[in-house]
Amino acid sequence: MSMRTLTQALVSAAVVAGTLVASAAAAAPPDPGLVRVDSGWLRGSVAGDHVTYSGIPYAAPPVGKRRWRPPARPQPWPGVRDATAPSPFCPQGGGPGVIVGQEDCLYLDVTVPRGAERGERLPVLVWLHGGGFSVGGAREYDGARLATAGDVVVVTVNYRLGALGFLSAPSLDVAGGNYGLMDQAAALRWVRRNAARFGGDPSNVTLAGQSAGARSVCAQLASPETRGLFHRAIMQSGACDNPVPTLAEAQAFGERATAELGCADAADVAGCLRDLPAARVVDALAGVGREVTARVADRPWNPVAGTPPLPRQPGGALSDGSAARVPLLIGTTRDEMRAFIAGEAVTADGYRTVLAETFGADAPAVLAEYPAGAYETPAVALATVLGDWGGFVGVCPVLSSADAAAVHQPVYAYEFAEDSGVVEQDFPMGAFHGLDLPYLWDLHASWDPYPPLTPAQERLSATMVGFWTAFARTGDPNGPGRPHWPEFGASRTVLGLSAGGIGPTPSAAEHHCDLWSALPR
Repeated sequence: MSMRTLTQALVSAAVVAGTLVASAAAAAPPDPGLVRVDSGWLRGSVAGDHVTYSGIPYAAPPVGKRRWRPPARPQPWPGVRDATAPSPFCPQGGGPGVIVGQEDCLYLDVTVPRGAERGERLPVLVWLHGGGFSVGGAREYDGARLATAGDVVVVTVNYRLGALGFLSAPSLDVAGGNYGLMDQAAALRWVRRNAARFGGDPSNVTLAGQSAGARSVCAQLASPETRGLFHRAIMQSGACDNPVPTLAEAQAFGERATAELGCADAADVAGCLRDLPAARVVDALAGVGREVTARVADRPWNPVAGTPPLPRQPGGALSDGSAARVPLLIGTTRDEMRAFIAGEAVTADGYRTVLAETFGADAPAVLAEYPAGAYETPAVALATVLGDWGGFVGVCPVLSSADAAAVHQPVYAYEFAEDSGVVEQDFPMGAFHGLDLPYLWDLHASWDPYPPLTPAQERLSATMVGFWTAFARTGDPNGPGRPHWPEFGASRTVLGLSAGGIGPTPSAAEHHCDLWSALPR
């Protein structure tokens, strides 16, 4: 055989082999659990109708010299990273004398409907957990129900908590302590870079949260650092109208914490603080501002206004239209504060004393509107007052936030009124703070007061999932097969949500919001 003939034969064989290999590759189904993000490959957990990718780094570990610094981009990793273990908690109290979590905690979890492919344009819902900016984590929220029923990509986010997330001290930097807020912004930037790799649409992102997560959404609406990174907002049981600490107030908390931690007189205050064990930092000012009557600004670990990440109070930005003018879905549970009063021994005299201490000269007007005898017990009366007033969390500040926003953007308001049926120490819990969560999520929380859903409640859950995911898709919760949800607008229509019926409810009147709008919060 000539050299030329041998060469032609080898080339022909290579072409045939290449064609066979290409055909085999084309015939092989893609690995549904494998995806590449900008930092490397991930392998997630594959279920029948969804894929979950857990523990994805969206920022560098905030440890050592990176403690109390703005988040930095994560380092790329070689090979395929296992993304099947839940994201770790950020350091937080786990009971008396117990600290759980780890400081290397800036991770997020992504849940995708099975079959979603790169290049699709599914809505993306980014969830910020609650917990008073002190506890909670992404791992507590399983997004499979929302992802599969609503055909959306669900992202749940960890962010730094407590003093590690919100300590404000001039010795550290000029961010004013908003490290947790900056983490959330970094997660949104990660979503913009990577959403399409999961079949998500980076130009259709809904930022959602409950309690502290909802107040985080308020802060991000007002923040110049996240403008354009999300296009709709959902706030559950959190109000923009509750003032957060100013920079001066936050730095006063920071001075107290620095002294408590033994670093006030150190030659290098920042170095001293960064060298402390995370568990000691978590305990700083642990009991401050924890009274049931404390206002948001009385609590040390919060977003801080008057800083680069948050130049204005969120309520002011919402009122004057300088906040992001995106469609807003906002609401509360009917009995927000009952979860915080359960177990408290409240007498009729004690009830009057608390009102006097909390409202001063306005206490007689409050007592006239809420006489103890009109309620099952004085404890229920107190929970009702505090839940309507909402110095910390409650109905009327949320409705006030809806009022302010509705001047500038579409708003849909709700009240979750399904009774839990739970009784704690003879105290009826009603529709307590957080009761709406299991109607949207499968929860993995250490404290689980939620009874199993009845068939009627399962139907309510399905309707709510439809509302929430339709809103994420279009900015309007309405659609076929669901009751009509009127826009809040000038009518101030609030949609009541319960298994017994879904329809407009006179929420502001039932919660005496005219009284509370006339009193300082």
